[in-house]
Amino acid sequence: MKIFLYILAILLSSTLGAQSVKSPVSSSFTLLNSFSKTHSDAFSFTNNTAALAHQKELTAGVFAENRYLLKVLNLYSGVINVPTRQGNFGLETDYFGEPNFNEYQLGLAYARSVGANLDLGVQFNYYGYRIPGYQQASAVTFQLGAIAYLTDKVSAGVQIYNPVGGYLSKSHDEKLASLYQFGISYEPSESVIVTGMVRKEEDRNVNVIAGIYYQFDKRFFARAGVQTENTSPFGAAGIAFGDFRIDLSVSYHPQLGFSPGLMFIYRKGKQ
Repeated sequence: MKIFLYILAILLSSTLGAQSVKSPVSSSFTLLNSFSKTHSDAFSFTNNTAALAHQKELTAGVFAENRYLLKVLNLYSGVINVPTRQGNFGLETDYFGEPNFNEYQLGLAYARSVGANLDLGVQFNYYGYRIPGYQQASAVTFQLGAIAYLTDKVSAGVQIYNPVGGYLSKSHDEKLASLYQFGISYEPSESVIVTGMVRKEEDRNVNVIAGIYYQFDKRFFARAGVQTENTSPFGAAGIAFGDFRIDLSVSYHPQLGFSPGLMFIYRKGKQ
């Protein structure tokens, strides 16, 4: 029964073809500040690898999402950002599913600034999935990201995931999907960010994501937006206290329902 629910949800939320790129549904809100030097956080580089270059302090975070309120579709993510003089390093871990069917990924990222107006990043990933007693497979992929600061208020970024390879079998009859995305961000003030992104995943329709980030003061902030692929709105609210931050997020799919999420972030020495 659990496997049936898993397959049903996947078929309703994606098309058949290459193995879909698993990303949190409700945490689309994290991309809204990925291009900002001021408001980027521990998870920003998961949307664009070059965002890792923004980090000035050691940061770490964990995120959990209950996709469509189904236990078999739980997703867990953890990240660590480590800045150095030679550039910044990041570690990303992801787990999706449950013991009877699960997918996992481990990624190692590196990013640095190239001049005052350009950040570049690269990440190598080890992806795998496992069905106990039936099948398991894995593949090595990479992704590239770039962010350009066009003016003091406008920035743009591109991200390419798995442009070649990523085959899960020796016969090359199953592979991870390729993903291309382009985004632009406008910061009219220090407390407001407006972001739009075009995302094209292999064998899926173009998805446009747009939203706004608003920081009420140094401790409270909120974000909201929508994805056009399935007309899914999403939102989040967070509070910071000392070196810590907690975000609550949620998205709504017209057919599958709600996907709540909880994020916890630690940032050393950040007030």
